[in-house]
Amino acid sequence: MDNLRVVAQPEIVFVRILIPFATGIVSCYSRETHFLFYDLLILNLFLFATLIFININYSKRNIYRYKGINGVILHSFLFVAGSLSSISYNSHTCTDYYIFKKSKYLKIRILNEPQKRQNIILFSAIVTKYSPSKPSLTAQKHNIQLLNSASGKIRVSILVNDPNPLTLKYGEELIIPARFSEIPASVNPAEFDFKAWLATQNIYYQTFLKQEELIKLNTNSGNKLIAFALELRAKQVAIYRKLIKNDDAFAVASTLILGYRADLSPQMLDIYSKTGTIHALSVSGMHVGLIYLVLNWLFYFLNKNKATRLIKTTLILCLIWFYALLTGFSPSVLRSAIMISVYVLAKSFTRTTNSYNIVAFAAFCLLLYKPFLIWDVGFQLTFLAILGLIYLQPKIECWFHPKHTWLNKIWSTIAMSLAAQLATYPFSVYYFHQFPLYFLLSNLFITLPTALIMYIGLIILLFKLECLGPLFEWLITFTNSGLDQIARLPFSGISAIWISKTELIVLCIALTLFIMAASEAKKGMLITAIALFVGLQSFTTYRKIHSFHQKSTIRFALKKNYAVAFIYSHKAILFTDLTSENKAFKYFIKPALDQRKVTQIQFREAVGSPELKDH
Repeated sequence: MDNLRVVAQPEIVFVRILIPFATGIVSCYSRETHFLFYDLLILNLFLFATLIFININYSKRNIYRYKGINGVILHSFLFVAGSLSSISYNSHTCTDYYIFKKSKYLKIRILNEPQKRQNIILFSAIVTKYSPSKPSLTAQKHNIQLLNSASGKIRVSILVNDPNPLTLKYGEELIIPARFSEIPASVNPAEFDFKAWLATQNIYYQTFLKQEELIKLNTNSGNKLIAFALELRAKQVAIYRKLIKNDDAFAVASTLILGYRADLSPQMLDIYSKTGTIHALSVSGMHVGLIYLVLNWLFYFLNKNKATRLIKTTLILCLIWFYALLTGFSPSVLRSAIMISVYVLAKSFTRTTNSYNIVAFAAFCLLLYKPFLIWDVGFQLTFLAILGLIYLQPKIECWFHPKHTWLNKIWSTIAMSLAAQLATYPFSVYYFHQFPLYFLLSNLFITLPTALIMYIGLIILLFKLECLGPLFEWLITFTNSGLDQIARLPFSGISAIWISKTELIVLCIALTLFIMAASEAKKGMLITAIALFVGLQSFTTYRKIHSFHQKSTIRFALKKNYAVAFIYSHKAILFTDLTSENKAFKYFIKPALDQRKVTQIQFREAVGSPELKDH
């Protein structure tokens, strides 16, 4: 449309489209905004009609003279479109949402690969039908119309029988009792908000069942391509399990190459988290990028003419999406595959490409398909890291120009790591409450091993070269050991960092202004950034001083255990039947003590104290 020329330069048009669209999604995320749907729909139809009128009469009525008004109308249209997509995606706006139905039984389809933890099977499912009475299994098999249509997602937990455990796969259909409850909010201070996390996946209710309460149907209505991808990944994981004896090495191989995280131990996750290399365990942009670099090099001979370049582009895209298939189409790989695909196509069919526009286009496509993805931590960190690499890495590389080839490559790697870490720093601190001080060392250490692990691991799977198994296992074990040594170094990281959402926003603004001031030599921006940093540091110092004088008692709400903490200054006496290694302590108690700057904990068991145990 002609009016797009008025609002934005062609090379960054999707950046201008993405910002108001994403803002609209965020503004109407809450389920309480569903009553605005029809009002916003009418408003957007009016805005759309106005844009059509402007486009038709752009030159005839000299509308180009009112560029500012045209831009406001277009951005308003995109903002309202984002708001509508957010509201309509929310299950509560659907009239056939299963919670609105008077039902006794629900028919569900499994949406992801079920995970088994001890004797519990966990998975997310979508409700497709409901029934006011229990349909017989025979009737269900032969007359599916006995059930009425329904929609909405649900979190399912099934207690399996030890003698005859239930096995479930993606896409399989079940009939379950319509006995569900709203997912409870977190009750302990600083506890992970499981309810909010599931809400970003459009899941608000859960059910707990016994194996004998459900009926497993002999049908599978899931996406056949995804089902095939998950089965294929399971076979590849089995190959690694056969070749690799060390459990940690097997877990890292399966996670790093195939995105299979079920067997990754908490200890190994902690090592990668403390060293700032957790991104290596998330099959995403870095991994897909490594594959693209090799493919681009292998098919370099096809750059002769337009026809051969088209063949090269087709081969690269097919192989990248084949890798996505190998990983079971994990969400992080899909994001990266879409972005790489857009980049490859843009490179092939246009002379000039704008990296910001490519990133914005990929993000826009993903949000158009799934608006709530904007709240996904992986989505946020991936795009922030990419923006950091695009904007910051070239500027950092200009600081130093080593003449030696290998020194230049090492400096380039350091610049890449520093750019990604700076761009993701505020959100990393907000979500993970720690900052690795040796991230440059650890990222420099894993750069070559990670690439080798990727390439050797894929060669083993593609060409069945099991003879490379010992080398593959040794390389992973060497990498794990090296990172473990870095994590054990003195002052390896700053932990127990807690900031509020307001502080996160201020930190993002301050960091953005500081980077822009440093790169563009803007004195006003620099002064503003320093003032914001000083304000944040002053507030942090105030909280630390306040924690020296704190006196409080916390009674923790735990299902199977008890815990009461008496806090005085930076010390806490904890009456509990848990140990410091227990998962319940790490997930429910330690975050609250860390948030209150507690550094010394005395464990005491409340023997003969029913008052404490009752709480």
